[in-house]
Amino acid sequence: MRVAQRIPPAARILAALIAGLAAGYLAGPRTAVLPAAQAVGGLWLDALRMPIIPLVFALVVTGLGSEGGMGGDAAPAGGLARRAIGAFVMFLFGSALFGVALGSAMFSGWHVSNLSGVTIGAAKLPDLPPLADTLRALVPVNPIASAAAGAIVPVVIFALIFALALRRIEPDRAAVVTNAFRNLLDPLLVIIGWVLLAAPIGVFALSFDVAARSGFAVGALLAWYVVARVVAGVTLLAVFVLLVAIASRTPVRVFLRAILPAQTVAFSTQSSLASLPAMLQAVRTLGLPERTAGTILPLAVALFRISAPCAITLVTLALARLNGIDLELGQLVVVAMLAVLNNLVIAGLPNQISFFAAYAPVALAVGVPIELLPLFLAVDTIPDMFATAANVTADVAVTTVLTEHDRDASGVSV
Repeated sequence: MRVAQRIPPAARILAALIAGLAAGYLAGPRTAVLPAAQAVGGLWLDALRMPIIPLVFALVVTGLGSEGGMGGDAAPAGGLARRAIGAFVMFLFGSALFGVALGSAMFSGWHVSNLSGVTIGAAKLPDLPPLADTLRALVPVNPIASAAAGAIVPVVIFALIFALALRRIEPDRAAVVTNAFRNLLDPLLVIIGWVLLAAPIGVFALSFDVAARSGFAVGALLAWYVVARVVAGVTLLAVFVLLVAIASRTPVRVFLRAILPAQTVAFSTQSSLASLPAMLQAVRTLGLPERTAGTILPLAVALFRISAPCAITLVTLALARLNGIDLELGQLVVVAMLAVLNNLVIAGLPNQISFFAAYAPVALAVGVPIELLPLFLAVDTIPDMFATAANVTADVAVTTVLTEHDRDASGVSV
């Protein structure tokens, strides 16, 4: 028991995935235990989906509805904070669009058969309705009915409107509402934590099912997904190093030498927050003014996870391929927009919990079933190393560029 407790949860889930794929492949589609595996996997997945809609609503309201949301605590340096948040949103949309392009290129030729029993509801989506009908469908006429039907986009839109409205009323009264949703959020996170304790069992059952039906085709697609995520992480890291070279007077060699310790911590811990002390040391090494860097860097760590929108779009496109679904242009736009929004409201959650809070609503919003989503969590460890290194690099790079711009605007000589 003590040995098992020392094994990281991600390692246990990955081991369950590999064992399930191997056992399912060896057992084949006619094995007598397949119905039992389907029942166990389906039960665990239903338990995981149970809190998703109230969780997303509570996250949006608590993340954006308070004065502290979206950088409200940075009021003393409000102008600089607003410019930083504007730059974050612009780059995050770029990350989402890059993910759409990369995912479309890397997953377009994949087809996995014999998964109809696993991916319930995975029939090809009908043609999109006229634009006017599509826009009207986004308006949450009855938010409760939308939530009951699993229509995630109207729920998110209502939550966003509700959160913005909270910012227009008296702060004390708004705080009562946001605290109530924060109190709702805490037990929801506990519920997900309980469900994730059984993740190795659920992932084993799901992977056993898909491997028994389709052989190693799903495993091959998961491996290709890992390659796509690594490519995305390395590319985003390189882009922000290049950004420093173009948009600031900091030489690339100096920047790389300063950021390397933070990248090392990020790669080993997969945590931007754990890398914050090393990032603070990096900005000191670069000689950035503490006033501006001290405003931008904490905001960046909280809100600017550059790899997240790209990763969300890649998972959604890979899931769509597994389900034989071709997403239309309008659906890809929805994926990109929700990927950015989810990145902004799930900051601070543990990785395994934030994985489902960020990825599941986006897939559901465009009609992609999420029965196989836990398999992507199982292989997330290696991609997350590269993603966190890219996040840390982007945080310090944007801090460097905006600080240089602020220094030039204020007329301070270097």
